[in-house]
Amino acid sequence: MPPNSSPDPSAVLDPSARRASPRVRLGVGAAVALFIAAVVVAAVMSFAASGGGEQGEVGFAGNGASGAGAFGDAAATVATAAPPVVLVHVLGAVASPGIVQLDEGARVVDAIAAAGGLTAEADPAGVNLARAVADGEQLMVPKVGEVPAAGAAGDGAAAGGTGSGGAGDGKVHLNTADVAELDTLPRIGPALAQRIIDWREANGPFTSTDQLLDVAGIGDAVYSGLVDLVAL
Repeated sequence: MPPNSSPDPSAVLDPSARRASPRVRLGVGAAVALFIAAVVVAAVMSFAASGGGEQGEVGFAGNGASGAGAFGDAAATVATAAPPVVLVHVLGAVASPGIVQLDEGARVVDAIAAAGGLTAEADPAGVNLARAVADGEQLMVPKVGEVPAAGAAGDGAAAGGTGSGGAGDGKVHLNTADVAELDTLPRIGPALAQRIIDWREANGPFTSTDQLLDVAGIGDAVYSGLVDLVAL
């Protein structure tokens, strides 16, 4: 051992019994604490930069296209759920005369079926069963032996139950005439002509010309000027 050198007191101790000085232990603890703090700060900054972790997954950005498509498909389904319909006023020799609702493209036979079918006295040959019906049409089904007026709705006239007028007799036919035809009658203006049609639609076809007296606004004086000019 060199002269004047002091012996190391720890040299006589077992290596496992040696301990770091308090100052060394304090330095190591401070370094560990700083490392943990740095990790925590980095984690917080990363969390903030990512928009809040799970919050970034709550939005619809990732599913925007499919979400919009879902709503669009639902709207399209609602828009196409109800097919177009037509309303037809069925009169004459059917079980339940009245307005029936049919799918677009329906035919006369469908309208008659919706009105309860033909009665025993109906004449199936009086209408074209295969003809397509039109929205707002008035369909007249005649009885056996009853001759439909020319241009009657059951023979192919268009909506509103209007026909082309008389059957060559020069008269206005009450069951097929439209407002314009009725307006040609003396003392019958557009308003009164519409009342005649409204009565016809509410009560069915005229069975006699004197039923005009049941229409509001037509009295004996007006009727006397019409009786020779109208027919069923």
